[in-house]
Parts: sequence; C-alpha cells; structure tokens
Amino acid sequence: MPTYDISGYALYQVDTSNNNSLFQGTTVQNFTFNDFEGDSTYEIGDVLGVVSGNNLNYLGNMSVPLVGGGSMELALVQGAGTFVDPNVIEVLIVVPSGMSVTDFIFPNPIDYSARETDAFLTCFAAGSQISTPEGERAIETLRIGDLIETANGAVPVKWIGRQTVSTRFGPAERLMPVRFAAGALGPNVPHTDLTVTADHGMLVEGVICHAGALVNGVTITRVPLAEMGESYTVYHIETEEHEIILANGAPAETFIDNVSRRVFDNYAEFEALYGDVPEMEELPYPRAMSARQVPAYVLEPLRVGSA
Repeated sequence: MPTYDISGYALYQVDTSNNNSLFQGTTVQNFTFNDFEGDSTYEIGDVLGVVSGNNLNYLGNMSVPLVGGGSMELALVQGAGTFVDPNVIEVLIVVPSGMSVTDFIFPNPIDYSARETDAFLTCFAAGSQISTPEGERAIETLRIGDLIETANGAVPVKWIGRQTVSTRFGPAERLMPVRFAAGALGPNVPHTDLTVTADHGMLVEGVICHAGALVNGVTITRVPLAEMGESYTVYHIETEEHEIILANGAPAETFIDNVSRRVFDNYAEFEALYGDVPEMEELPYPRAMSARQVPAYVLEPLRVGSA
C-alpha cells in the first residue's frame, strides 16, 4: 500500500478529445493519498484515496522543468471536478512533500497527450563501465563527442540521455532494474555485476533481449525497489547509428528511438542541439521483449548457468 505525501499541485482543465487545456493556477495544500492495494507502487487507473476525502485517479507521470534547471517526473491525477462535457476533466500535477510548487515551471498549456503512461526504461545504471579506445569509463562521465568502442569500431557519443526514475509510481516490476551477476551471460560476461533497466537490450547469441526477459532469479535478478530508494538516475548513450557497445564487458545496445527521447530529464538539450531528426534504423537483429520471445537456445545456457 504505497502512500504519497503532497505539498501542493498545479490545476488544469483538460479536454481529452483535442488536448486543449486551461491552466487554473497552483495550490499549496498538504495531503496524502494511497491506492489501498497490497503492492508497493501505483498503476495507471488506480483509484487513490485522499485523506481530505476526495478520490483521484492516477493518470501517469509528466516531466516538469525545475526553476533551477533540469526537470523532474511528477505524478498526474484526475481531480474531483465534474463538467457537462464528459471529455473535460480536472488534472492535477502533484508536487511531493519536501518541495514547493514554486520550485517548478508548470507548462501552460499542458500537453496531456505527452504524459508517460508506461514505465518503459532503456538505460544503464550509474557506474556502468563503457568501453572506449582509452579503456573503460563510467557512463555518467561520458560527454558528447567522446569516442566509445562499438562492434563497428570507435564512434563519437552523440548524446547522453539522463532519466530520474521515481519508485513511487508505476508498475513495480517495470521499475525494478535488472542485475547481471559477473559471468551471467558467459565466461567473464559481464566481467563485474552490471545493472540496467528492465527494457534495456542486451545482445545474447545474436538476439537483442530485453533484460527483464532474461531474469532467472539467481544470476540475473530484479533489484528490489527498496534498494533503489525513492528515486534513482539512469543513463543512455546515443550514437549517430544504432550500435552494440560493451558495458562491463557485456554487449548492449545504444539508444534506439522506438522509445521517445522526451522521457529523459535533459531532452531539452537534445532538442536545442539537433531539433527534429530522422527516425533511426534498428540493427538487423531479432528482438525479444519478453521471456516467451527469447529463443530456447538463448535461454537454456542461462538456466544451466544458474543451476
């Protein structure tokens, strides 16, 4: 039963049929809501009970700029206001306790359609060691223009996406990172424990497998959210082309734009540098997004290795 303490919120009226919205202003109000369920996170559509008496529906998350720079994922909930037009709803962007509504630059109008309703994360944890011509470097130390090793030789980093993940909202399993123990994918692969998000693609026996699809409970495990705290930061590398790189010695994919760059906290940086860009071409490997899509010849050695 997760609980979430609120210090205030921004209020909007949104017409969901055409994405038009009307900003109503901000309110400072301390309250708490929860979903009265047995799990530890919120899922889209959860009915949230509020201490003040009204029930709200959890709608997803939205990236909101901070006054001091950067951005933060905040929860959207459907308010208690009722309207003659059934398409018009009241939407609150809620601010967590410990922060103030004055810390944020709330969008006006709100792009309701851009809310993140799926915890689709494709990143490396901080500390992941990326192979470069000069040796390995922690991913968070890489910068645009730095050379990294790929299956096609050394190429420059085009952009480093950074995402702050709140563990308070979203499907718990999708928010749990996946940890590959040293040697989980083969001898010395990875050479040390590697942690990535559940939907990050790892190249295993010629198949790009999402990390969550490879979990075997022993050498490849989900990291409990309690271990990650209330939030954690992950990073992704974009190169000009979709590439395979080495992270802690394990082959993994670079960014591919079947995930929106808007999920990253520093998306504005990419937009300022590059604007609209053509769609990327994915590498010619089959992709397995769930365990049932992973070929038996890929899974079987992992099971044997975990015995």
